[in-house]
Amino acid sequence: MSSGIQIKPKTAVQKSKTSSPLPCSPEPALKPQPKPSDKLNPKTIDPFGAHSRPPSAFAAIYAKGGIPCRLVHGSVKHRLQWECLPETVPFDPLLVTLAEGLRETKHPYTFVSKEGFKELLMVEGATEKAIPLLPRLVPVLKAALAHLDDEVFGRGLDALVQLSAVVGPSLNDHLKHLLTNLSRRLMDKKFREKITVALQKLEQYGGKATVAIIKSKIPTYCSISS
Repeated sequence: MSSGIQIKPKTAVQKSKTSSPLPCSPEPALKPQPKPSDKLNPKTIDPFGAHSRPPSAFAAIYAKGGIPCRLVHGSVKHRLQWECLPETVPFDPLLVTLAEGLRETKHPYTFVSKEGFKELLMVEGATEKAIPLLPRLVPVLKAALAHLDDEVFGRGLDALVQLSAVVGPSLNDHLKHLLTNLSRRLMDKKFREKITVALQKLEQYGGKATVAIIKSKIPTYCSISS
């Protein structure tokens, strides 16, 4: 026998009110656990890291496709793949941008900037293209040579020698701005031999006038011709 009491079905609004949980303080985010591969390459960039810094200028340009080459991972060694022939790429501003990337400390920016700078200087006609950029390249290389990170300094030193091999004596007018940082690093035993070899290369590519410039900042330097 019916009691005569009717129970109205809950509306959608009522359901949402009753089913929604009470507001509460958010639970602390779980800290991501390190992956085994992180030990193999601890400096790999993590764009999704909770505390990632804003991207550097080079990283931002690379992300937007402003660097016309990409890293190709190989089983033995990595290489660059250019979107077009390097000979057809304008040196201005790419060579300066790659030089700025030498101060990067994260993969793949470290490899792209180092290898890209070297390969761009190897193209035909690189001398005529690079010489006008020296006033802009030298301050960037100076910043790399002044960097506290040993690997950044090493890349800057390699790039300096590569540039000297291409522009020759044209670098002499700018060389004194770069030698101060080399003189400081000479005090470090682990870099002494590498810097000495680099100075000899600078003399070789820059000619006799380079010796006096080097000695003005590093009096202990011994010329390769003496």
